[in-house]
Amino acid sequence: MNALPLLLIGLAMFAGGYVLYSRFLGNRVYKLDASFRTPAHELQDGVDYVPTNKFVLWGHHFTSVAGAAPIVGPAVAVIWGWLPAFLWVTLGTIFFAGMHDLGALWASARNKGRSIGTLSGRYIGGRGANLFLVVIFLLLLMVVAAFAVVIKNLLISTPSAVIPAWGAVAVALLIGQAVYRYKMSLGLVTVVGVAALYGLILLGDAVPVELPDPILGMSPATFWIVALFVYAGIASLLPVWVLLQPRDYINGVQLFVGLGILFVSVLLSAPTIVAPAFNDAVPAGTPDLVPLLFVTVACGAISGFHGMVSSGTSSKQLDKETDARFVGYFGAVGEGLLALGAIIAATAGYRTLADWEAVYSAFGEGGVAAFVAGGGAILNSGLGLPVSLSSTVLATMAILFAATTMDTGVRLLRFVVQEAGEVAKVRIGNVAGTLITLAVGAGLTFSQGAGGEGGLRIWPLFGTSNQLLASLTLSIVAVMLIRKRRNPAPALIPLAIVFVMAFWAAVVQLGDFYDARDWLLLSIDLVIIVAALWVAFEAVVAMRRASQEPPEALDADVTEKVGPAR
Repeated sequence: MNALPLLLIGLAMFAGGYVLYSRFLGNRVYKLDASFRTPAHELQDGVDYVPTNKFVLWGHHFTSVAGAAPIVGPAVAVIWGWLPAFLWVTLGTIFFAGMHDLGALWASARNKGRSIGTLSGRYIGGRGANLFLVVIFLLLLMVVAAFAVVIKNLLISTPSAVIPAWGAVAVALLIGQAVYRYKMSLGLVTVVGVAALYGLILLGDAVPVELPDPILGMSPATFWIVALFVYAGIASLLPVWVLLQPRDYINGVQLFVGLGILFVSVLLSAPTIVAPAFNDAVPAGTPDLVPLLFVTVACGAISGFHGMVSSGTSSKQLDKETDARFVGYFGAVGEGLLALGAIIAATAGYRTLADWEAVYSAFGEGGVAAFVAGGGAILNSGLGLPVSLSSTVLATMAILFAATTMDTGVRLLRFVVQEAGEVAKVRIGNVAGTLITLAVGAGLTFSQGAGGEGGLRIWPLFGTSNQLLASLTLSIVAVMLIRKRRNPAPALIPLAIVFVMAFWAAVVQLGDFYDARDWLLLSIDLVIIVAALWVAFEAVVAMRRASQEPPEALDADVTEKVGPAR
């Protein structure tokens, strides 16, 4: 099959989802109100609470939630064939992720920018809130540790991406000053910033950087991981407008440029998809399509991590409540586009079925490497870009997205550490919270060797814990809708499907971990399952109670009361 119809159908579905379904959600379900005073204005502090242009905030939100996951998941999941991955990415984005991301943003903005963990205590109950915090902590820890390893691997395997990846930090710092301090035109700054970023890509392609071994007494792998943790710690402590917002914004624009180049190349070259629609000859050891597809493709369809970003940083920067539709729902669409590009690159970027099967020789193979290799081949055949430059463009894109998620993950993990401190009656400041976060993240990453082998130690649990968290976030949204006497079905349907699939996958993995005698993963999996069951039970009780009690007052959400409202 030709990849072009697949691309056009996917684009049409995403456009329809944003134009039609997100409008329905914004107007009829969430009833977004432009006159509502958002936390960014009510609690403005110039550090975390900053009213932000919706296009800039979309870039910050989108690149924070995207990371490398919408590339890794779909590029792994095509081992079952391209059609299941395509259907889950498109339908999941439209009816699951968009609803979830917009809902989490709306719920937090209506509650002074409070996190999903805090909202769980308010709307579901204090008994489950602490367990909810455990799931969030584990998930963020996986993201921080794993992405440090992913970025390190890309910097070593693609040395031409070193200069543009680190040079983007300097570009972002200048953009932040130009927009916020000198009030320069956003359009002009965007053009100059993107031009500078692609200039760095050309420079990096001409001057690849391979570190000497050893460097400062460390191997290159150790050095890059240490550098990434130091960078993420500093970035997470700076006011959001100094680095995070402008860096994410320019990355978001760069992604659309990169995806545009990839999609135009598909249009020009119309590559053949060599992978089967349904692969009935999967390698030995490949798990069943159901339920593992639904946790393998997390980001790119629906992801609990998005709820943490929506309620952790994005809700504190929302200028108008009506901006939530563009920032939240279209942010999910952007990630769906990235996942669609990953599917096409990983199935149409190879010359023959045998070439593709050689890459997908075992479950878990493919991933970012397949995206970079396959996408580079499509860029080469479509636009005639040299293979080296094509690989540099795609590797830089993957690194920048993974880095944005890593430093946002450090920031969010610091919030969780501070919330846990509040539970224990211990006040933890920003610097102390960041140091604890870095120590835990780096400790896990280096737990099995100086090369960062421990960074992926608990990653096999990412998909299940991430999807369980998404379903729990949807349960908070559903409780809020029921209390307001609005239609909860758009939240309840994806909630039921995602919870069943994620819980089923967690149970399947429990057996796998037992067979492998992997007691660490088995123990963590058990904790996640028990926590999810407990919070799900509390959520059902909260929904039943909400349906039986009188509708809440119009200003019920914005009161200062925290904890079970009833």
